[in-house]
Amino acid sequence: MAEATLSRKHQIVIPREAREALQMKPGDKLLVVVRGKDVIILRKPESFSAETRGMGRGLYSKGYLKKERDSWD
Repeated sequence: MAEATLSRKHQIVIPREAREALQMKPGDKLLVVVRGKDVIILRKPESFSAETRGMGRGLYSKGYLKKERDSWD
Protein backbone atom coordinates (compact mmCIF):
# COMPACT_ATOMS: atom_id res chain seq x y z
CA MET A 1 0.00 0.00 0.00
CA ALA A 2 1.31 3.41 -0.95
CA GLU A 3 0.88 6.60 1.04
CA ALA A 4 0.21 10.17 -0.09
CA THR A 5 0.46 13.37 1.95
CA LEU A 6 -1.82 16.38 1.61
CA SER A 7 0.19 19.55 0.89
CA ARG A 8 -0.48 23.02 2.27
CA LYS A 9 -2.24 23.73 -1.03
CA HIS A 10 -4.53 20.72 -0.45
CA GLN A 11 -2.88 18.72 -3.23
CA ILE A 12 -1.69 15.12 -3.30
CA VAL A 13 0.65 13.21 -5.58
CA ILE A 14 -0.66 9.86 -6.77
CA PRO A 15 2.08 7.35 -5.87
CA ARG A 16 4.08 5.97 -8.79
CA GLU A 17 2.95 2.37 -8.25
CA ALA A 18 -0.71 3.47 -8.47
CA ARG A 19 -0.08 5.59 -11.59
CA GLU A 20 1.72 2.71 -13.26
CA ALA A 21 -0.98 0.19 -12.30
CA LEU A 22 -3.65 2.47 -13.81
CA GLN A 23 -1.41 3.44 -16.75
CA MET A 24 -2.04 7.11 -15.97
CA LYS A 25 -0.41 10.06 -17.66
CA PRO A 26 -0.56 13.83 -17.11
CA GLY A 27 -3.97 15.24 -17.99
CA ASP A 28 -5.91 12.04 -17.25
CA LYS A 29 -9.15 12.61 -15.32
CA LEU A 30 -9.96 11.04 -11.95
CA LEU A 31 -13.26 10.52 -10.15
CA VAL A 32 -13.32 11.27 -6.42
CA VAL A 33 -16.05 9.41 -4.52
CA VAL A 34 -16.77 10.30 -0.87
CA ARG A 35 -18.34 7.54 1.26
CA GLY A 36 -18.75 8.85 4.79
CA LYS A 37 -15.20 9.45 6.03
CA ASP A 38 -13.62 7.45 3.20
CA VAL A 39 -12.52 8.72 -0.20
CA ILE A 40 -12.17 6.50 -3.25
CA ILE A 41 -10.21 7.74 -6.26
CA LEU A 42 -10.96 6.08 -9.59
CA ARG A 43 -9.68 6.60 -13.08
CA LYS A 44 -12.44 8.23 -15.15
CA PRO A 45 -13.27 5.99 -18.11
CA GLU A 46 -13.28 7.50 -21.58
CA SER A 47 -16.75 6.02 -22.11
CA PHE A 48 -19.02 4.88 -19.29
CA SER A 49 -21.12 2.80 -21.67
CA ALA A 50 -18.04 0.98 -22.99
CA GLU A 51 -16.84 0.29 -19.42
CA THR A 52 -20.19 -1.17 -18.29
CA ARG A 53 -21.05 -3.06 -21.50
CA GLY A 54 -21.65 -6.76 -20.78
CA MET A 55 -21.74 -6.48 -16.98
CA GLY A 56 -25.11 -8.27 -16.86
CA ARG A 57 -24.02 -11.11 -19.12
CA GLY A 58 -24.63 -14.45 -17.45
CA LEU A 59 -26.89 -13.14 -14.68
CA TYR A 60 -30.02 -14.82 -16.03
CA SER A 61 -30.58 -18.41 -17.08
CA LYS A 62 -30.94 -19.17 -20.78
CA GLY A 63 -34.39 -18.15 -22.09
CA TYR A 64 -35.38 -16.22 -18.95
CA LEU A 65 -35.34 -12.75 -20.52
CA LYS A 66 -37.23 -13.93 -23.61
CA LYS A 67 -39.88 -15.49 -21.37
CA GLU A 68 -40.19 -12.28 -19.36
CA ARG A 69 -40.42 -10.08 -22.46
CA ASP A 70 -43.00 -12.38 -24.03
CA SER A 71 -45.14 -12.02 -20.88
CA TRP A 72 -45.37 -8.24 -21.41
CA ASP A 73 -47.67 -8.62 -24.41
